[in-house]
Amino acid sequence: MTVLTALWDGLSEGFFMFWQTLWALVLGFALSGAVQAFVSRKQMRTALGDHRPKTLAKASLFGMISSSCSYAASALAKSLFARGADFTSSMVFMIASTNLVVELGIVLWLLIGWQFALAEFVGGAIMIILLGIILPRAIPAKMTDEARTRLNRSASDTHAHAAHDHTAHDHTDDVDEDELEQQSSTGSFRQRISSRTGWADAASYTISDLTMLRKELVIGFVVAGFLATLVPNFVWQSVFLSGHGFLSSLENVLIAPLIAIISFVCSVGNVPLAAALWHGGISFGGVVSFVFADLVTLPLLWIYKKYYGTPITLRILAVFWATMSAAGLAVEYLFQLIHIPNPPRPTQIVHIGFAWDYTTFLNIAALIGFGVLYWLYRTRDKTDTRYAKDPVCGMQVETANAPATRRVDTGTQYFCSDRCAERFDTDPARYTNAMPIGTTKENEMAPHGHAGHELENSTGTAIDPVCGMSVDIATAQHSHTTDDGTVYFCSAGCRSAFIANPATYQLAGGAKPHLEG
Repeated sequence: MTVLTALWDGLSEGFFMFWQTLWALVLGFALSGAVQAFVSRKQMRTALGDHRPKTLAKASLFGMISSSCSYAASALAKSLFARGADFTSSMVFMIASTNLVVELGIVLWLLIGWQFALAEFVGGAIMIILLGIILPRAIPAKMTDEARTRLNRSASDTHAHAAHDHTAHDHTDDVDEDELEQQSSTGSFRQRISSRTGWADAASYTISDLTMLRKELVIGFVVAGFLATLVPNFVWQSVFLSGHGFLSSLENVLIAPLIAIISFVCSVGNVPLAAALWHGGISFGGVVSFVFADLVTLPLLWIYKKYYGTPITLRILAVFWATMSAAGLAVEYLFQLIHIPNPPRPTQIVHIGFAWDYTTFLNIAALIGFGVLYWLYRTRDKTDTRYAKDPVCGMQVETANAPATRRVDTGTQYFCSDRCAERFDTDPARYTNAMPIGTTKENEMAPHGHAGHELENSTGTAIDPVCGMSVDIATAQHSHTTDDGTVYFCSAGCRSAFIANPATYQLAGGAKPHLEG
């Protein structure tokens, strides 16, 4: 096999895994976006004050209807815990967010069989029950109380540091959190679900989650394609024992999470790798424990260390590893007991090639549906202060419940996780414009006109600060002059929104618009 042939085979396998699951990914992320838009985060936090069975059931439900991104799930769990939720319930919420979501089950079904989709939910329930029993004993209240105090102190220090470093920021941007909470839950569920605004919010969550997870998905499918085509079965058989009964099953469920830890791939991106492992000979329970282990990858363990400290992180790793392995082992033997057969091990994971079959028709329908979602996302109300976009990863963040924020001269930046906030801290200019939004280098260099007059001889393009669209300066029909230059808009609506509240549309570098009159 030549290098080019091997490369082509691996990429082809990965692409057709993606093609096989495309419609399921769109459907799953669309459903996830809808429920995120229609369920209040405040309701989640107030409902998770202890770790009684009823509360853990609520935590599981809230997790199932949240973002499936492991990083976002860990950040939201941290945020819920810091604001008063029980630690065990927060961890159960995080587990359910990544392991009990619709898109994961559908992709498992399509790639390796309905038995694994069923095992996801049965094993997830077993794991949550075990966590509810073990975690409060492994991590006592004294440790979690200290962690909560440290988290809140760290958040206060961050805000104080930001206020010290950026004393020129506009205080009219400060919005009371309770007010944001009230705004975020405006309208009844019936009103929200029947309004265009509600579905635009849902579309925004869908697009944001896909944007957040695009690297994970690409890496997962590409790596799985190469594992399936290049790694011979004897390699997997040398890692995972077979033919030794219970001993083999036990070894497989214990080793599989280790593979997940070093794979760096999380959430739905784990499923193609699970398919490659099943193809290579790992046990049924081993696949299940591997899928569950997306929350103990090395980057996430580092995040837990920063959130909760080293002692708690080590206990999280030990408890998660034990419960993931136990859940995988329990599901394997439970299915044997009730005579649910293992799916056959395929000679190839997916068919290589296109065909006019149900997959193609469903994918076409999914792409049309995705187009509608993208249109709703692009035409949403940009002046809505309930949501903000994470400038690092592009994920939609509910401002009242943002896991991390940073104050800058021009207002507040909201982030889906501390990981994104820290990346922003290393190079803020990378994630903000180097000049006032809506102006260009040409009119930045030109002399300022008199009040109420546009700068003359402007050329090139500018960015509408409200909607982010590129505007041709030569033909722009809507503009507004500030001390920093002329700001251009795609429509009268965007111009009106800017004039009504200019501080909302941040001008990088500390510049703020000065409105005449």
